Amino acid sequence: MENKVTSATAEQTQKLGKQLGGCLRGGDVVALIGDLGAGKTAFAQGVGEAFCVKGPMTSPTFTLIHEYLGQIEGTEVRLVHMDLYRLQHPEEAEVIGVEDAFQENAVCLIEWPEIIEDYLPDDRLIVEISGSGEQPREIIFRAKGFEWEHRIKGMTEVI
Repeated sequence: MENKVTSATAEQTQKLGKQLGGCLRGGDVVALIGDLGAGKTAFAQGVGEAFCVKGPMTSPTFTLIHEYLGQIEGTEVRLVHMDLYRLQHPEEAEVIGVEDAFQENAVCLIEWPEIIEDYLPDDRLIVEISGSGEQPREIIFRAKGFEWEHRIKGMTEVI
């Protein structure tokens, strides 16, 4: 299943992230695909807003992984935000503990997931963001798993 949405601004991209955040629960993995400057971090910040993350969420470009505490329906959950742009080899995912984050008490947002394709769970959501600069963004939600199709059915317009 595939849903497409157009976002005219970074604020709209962030709102879409917040909307998706309301659909997420522990154990979920979201793969964020897009070029530099496409809006992956803005989208992740929206998810963080939905999780009531305190403090600023920034791209983990140099640290590779940032972890935040948030809440889903009153239950504490870890929001793990990864940026794997700097990885050179898939095996590096093991060294930094990517798979350790795939737990029931965590939601994982992974920027540049392509390099670790073989390590990703089969059941995941792919969010592909196209566009850069002042151009509108086309955001495509691709469900990998039956349950995702049901959960993202309403992700067709910006709130």
